[in-house]
Amino acid sequence: MHVKQKLRGRYRMCGCCTDGSLVCFTSAMLEGVGVTTSRPANFQPDGSSMYSPGSLFQLLRDGRPRTRAELAAETGLARSTVTQRVDALLASNLIGPADKAASTGGRPPTRFAFNPNARYVLAADIGATHARLALTDLAAEVLAQSADDLLVAAGPEVVLDWVDRVGHELIREAGRDPDDLLGVGIGLPGPVEHSTGRPVSPPIMPGWDGFDVQGFLQDRFGAVSLVDNDVNIMALGEHHVVWSDAPHMMFVKVATGIGSGLISDGRLHRGAQGAAGDMGHLQLPHGTDVVCRCGNTGCLEAVASGAAIAAKLAARGTAASSSFDVVGLARGGNIEALQLLRQAGRDIGEVLAAAVSLFNPSVIVIGGSLSQAGEHLIAGVREIVYRRSLPLATQDLRIVQSSTGDRAGIIGAAVMVIDHALAPVQVDLLMSAAPAAMS
Repeated sequence: MHVKQKLRGRYRMCGCCTDGSLVCFTSAMLEGVGVTTSRPANFQPDGSSMYSPGSLFQLLRDGRPRTRAELAAETGLARSTVTQRVDALLASNLIGPADKAASTGGRPPTRFAFNPNARYVLAADIGATHARLALTDLAAEVLAQSADDLLVAAGPEVVLDWVDRVGHELIREAGRDPDDLLGVGIGLPGPVEHSTGRPVSPPIMPGWDGFDVQGFLQDRFGAVSLVDNDVNIMALGEHHVVWSDAPHMMFVKVATGIGSGLISDGRLHRGAQGAAGDMGHLQLPHGTDVVCRCGNTGCLEAVASGAAIAAKLAARGTAASSSFDVVGLARGGNIEALQLLRQAGRDIGEVLAAAVSLFNPSVIVIGGSLSQAGEHLIAGVREIVYRRSLPLATQDLRIVQSSTGDRAGIIGAAVMVIDHALAPVQVDLLMSAAPAAMS
């Protein structure tokens, strides 16, 4: 049973309440009732405290400067409590003074805002044939970056040694303190068990199966490391930059392979084992005789990926061996390449039509190298999705080309680390290094 009750001029919240205004008798949150439970009065579902610096910090992550009085009004906390928490966050450099607020008499109060330069993140996007690495600030803005042609099939030691070497070079060249590294994020072109940071039977990544990528990077950089598949981090990057106001989004990568990342209620949906969105290995009815690299036949990826289109062009006597060759031919007006791209879009649309009915996104973003070939691929997708999906599911649906291009993976890898490391509990752990500021 929940009862709304005002206590000493502000509302209190128990751990099982979520709107900030409810008090639960079963959690004994009412002051003076004399009932006790195992949950502290400031318990939150994520394990943090509603009075902690980490929870207060979440308000300031939007970048809008606020005074202590404004923070007290928004949170319902006592002014003295807000002052203590603000001082702790100032000591950590996660926030800093901003402009002065308008004065109503006397010295104008100071506003405080999120300081994205307090720490930095190392973000890596590893593809089948390329590697990108960047330093970003805590707003996922790129500070320095590097890229190279690198085969993921060369194995984890070769690829991760490159991340180690180039990452430390970027840190030195940027003049940053290694101790200020918040964390390392990396996306890989294959299935990844996100909770352990280990690839699981990746088709194009020999030697990577079960490799402790997370542990390797933590040892080399001395910071928290997170690993996910490349399409998931691209979805995070595109959503962060362009579609933050769209809580339900699909990001579809069409390149050497095909995959998708799902944003549900504003959060990345990974599924039980991190395999959500692996649409490239769904079977197409008309592709049953085509063998896929996963071992099955008729997979969407075996029929409509950049590698599949390049193989079809080569079989017809046109020089093509990669997605980039297909894009070049399409941009040059090659009729066969354009026709195959349009058909690939239709094939992808068949799978997406079912996904639209099941997931009901408001936006489908098409990214990856083949999306750079022009409108032919996306036109094929739209043709089938709008024809085959239910009208209710498509009445406001947008199907668009990625706006972030090859930056999506880098930005998404950074966002993955930032959202983890700046969560309330993690910020509170960071604050424990400066207890004097919180006393």
